[in-house]
Amino acid sequence: MEESPCTLSLSAVASLEALVDRDREHDCPGFGAPKICVKVEAVANLPTRFGRFRIVAFWNNRDGKEHIALIHGDVLGKHDVLTRLHSECLTGDALGSLRCDCRDQLGVALERISKEECGVLLYLRQEGRGIGLLNKIRAYQLQDQGLDTVDANLALGFRDDERDYAVAAHMLASLTVRSTKLLTNNPRKVEELRRHGIEVRDRVPHVIPANEFNRFYLETKAARSGHFIDFDGLPRVLEQDDPVIVQKLPE
Repeated sequence: MEESPCTLSLSAVASLEALVDRDREHDCPGFGAPKICVKVEAVANLPTRFGRFRIVAFWNNRDGKEHIALIHGDVLGKHDVLTRLHSECLTGDALGSLRCDCRDQLGVALERISKEECGVLLYLRQEGRGIGLLNKIRAYQLQDQGLDTVDANLALGFRDDERDYAVAAHMLASLTVRSTKLLTNNPRKVEELRRHGIEVRDRVPHVIPANEFNRFYLETKAARSGHFIDFDGLPRVLEQDDPVIVQKLPE
């Protein structure tokens, strides 16, 4: 695990609001190959249908995209914080598309985090697994012609997954989160956060049932992208009073 490049300059603070003042002059070598540096720009209350959160807005020096964190409870300086990395999906999150499970993943994650003592969801502006909205629709067109989600990306000249988690790692470091329990089925997220110096102690499966429109998409994620998805397992989304299943990860 690489050490975070700006740990010393990201000092502990007493409140989320104090992060804005702390980061006003923040400038670090950056995370990952792109040398990404982020700053906390604004903090506000955000009551939602899933619970009450604080919303934290971040600036970054790479692409001008505005990433956010939704925070429940006090995560500052905390260990074992339940954490979800959610990549933007306009068609799923906002329009309710059934071609993916993104909207359900977002809602269930926020509900689960709201039941924890503390937790954070990072909403990352990485539409279409990093290829952007226009190219995602182009990929949909190829999928309508028979390609799976991986081959559609490759046909457009992209990798299976173009997302970069250096931004997410810096955001967690900025929030002084000391270690996480990562809510994910994607082992790459665990690997990438660890590679950027974030301690991931456990992986918590994120169980969302397939529907008739996204089953092939989810099967492709499991078979070709290595996601941990058990199609013969639980037939429904976990309810909040169900026991949380936690997979211990090797140190």
